[in-house]
Parts: sequence; C-alpha cells; structure tokens
Amino acid sequence: MNSRQSIAWLNGELMPLGEARVPVLDRGFLFGDAVYEVIPVYAGRPCRMDEHLDRLSASLDATAIPEPCDRAGWRTLLGRLVEANGGGDLALYLQVTRGVAPKRDHAIAPGLEPTVFAMAMPMPPRPAELTERGLAMVTVADSRWARCQIKATTLLANVLHKQQANEQGAEDALLVRDGLVIEATASNVFAVLDGVAVTPPVDPGMLTGVTRNLVLELAAGAGIETREAALLASDLERASELWLTSSTREVSPVTTLDGRPVGDGRPGPLWWRIDRLYQEYKAQLQAT
Repeated sequence: MNSRQSIAWLNGELMPLGEARVPVLDRGFLFGDAVYEVIPVYAGRPCRMDEHLDRLSASLDATAIPEPCDRAGWRTLLGRLVEANGGGDLALYLQVTRGVAPKRDHAIAPGLEPTVFAMAMPMPPRPAELTERGLAMVTVADSRWARCQIKATTLLANVLHKQQANEQGAEDALLVRDGLVIEATASNVFAVLDGVAVTPPVDPGMLTGVTRNLVLELAAGAGIETREAALLASDLERASELWLTSSTREVSPVTTLDGRPVGDGRPGPLWWRIDRLYQEYKAQLQAT
C-alpha cells in the first residue's frame, strides 16, 4: 500500500486519503482539541485492540469529548478500514476531535458532534541495522504540559523535543522532569539496572503504554525480572541496556545516550530475549 492508494475514514465514509477534508472551524484544527490512538495491525489482525480502545475511552473521558462509537462500532470501523487498505502490516491512526464549532471560541459550545477520522499507514519491517547498532538518544528537560496521560493531538512540545534531538545527531530524546526520566517523545522507556528491567510507574505525567504493558506481561511469563519504579536520570549512566517501547517501534534498543555508549554499545542480551518474545507473540496473533 502506498499513500496514493490509502483509504481513510471520515465521519462515516471511506474515501481516498487525499480527499479527506475537515472544516477550518473544527476545534481539532484550531485548538488541538482532540485525542488520538495508534493501533498496530499484523497480517490484517489488530494487536491489543481492546487495550488501545480502553486508552482512547480514557482520553475521551478526561477531555469530556463524547465517545462517538461503542466498542462494537469501533471494531466495525477499524475492520472496514483494514479491509479497505488490503490488510497486511499497518498502523491505524484514529483521531476524535470535539467537532466543528459555530465560531472560534475557547469556550466549548454545547451540542457539538465529534469528528472521527482514521487512516491506515503501512508498517514496514524493522530495519536490519536497528538490531545491529540500536538507537542514539539524548536527554532533554521535559517541557510538556502536566496531563500527559491524555493521548491528545497537542504534540508541539514533543515535536520540538524530537527536533532538538535530531539537531544533536540523535534519533529521539528521553524526557527528564525533576531529575526523573518520564518517557521518550513518543515511546515508553525501560532501563536494565543490575539485571532488572525498570520502567517508570504510570502517573498523570506520562501516557500508559499498551506495548509497555505487553512487555511487562511477556517478561513475567518468561520469568524475567521487571520493576515499575522511579527511574532517576543519574541511573542512566549505570544502565546496561535501554529500550523504547511503542506500537510502531515495538521494542527498540538504545545503544548511545548523550554521546556515550549504553552498556557495551550494542543491543543487549535481555533486549534480545524480550524481542524474541515479542516477535513470537506477533506470530501467534497472525496465526489465529
């Protein structure tokens, strides 16, 4: 599938992505008054759809945007979108805005009907060099708002942090607030400390990661020790491994941080075990 052939969903209709349009008075366009979700699809089968839809519902509830579909409706919508785009490995992007207002006004007009947009993006195989060299990262001070548990489309701070990392020759940034590592610009983080995979606990300052939770589940099933605990920025210097987790990145090793190697500067042995478990999970999903 390429972008020219991609089919999108907008307010109840399937259409070529290039033909999708929203009014300029849509509050998602004017204010970023919207939430979103990204759901991975392998061989035409969505991965952890219920968990992603649970998180979408939580974001809608936190922003008081009425949920436009029940669970069966979301499943039907996303199923039609996958089918229209030929199945395979995809990332489904789903966005719900508060809707089109009669005028630009910070105050929320009553009775708005949410705008529902969804598109399918091809998810190519992981580059071979990722398993060879890993990712280069930098640490930056977290300048985002205080309610990062909402998966809102207002991502300007994340964009600027990622650009800051790119300008330093890195691929992404780890965000640090009050001496604590929170997450990356679009991923959760794990650090291996004394053989234990440590990830920051979920709180209102970070987004609950569906892939993060899956990694914890897979690790527990394999007897790999994990811990949800505060991760100090100073801990990163002694970490033998660092990983990022997200729906599109899966589990990615970080081998360079702030210009210094992490561990021996190569993807570590615990990452290889977790990645194998994750790939086996995907294979089982595809086989069902």
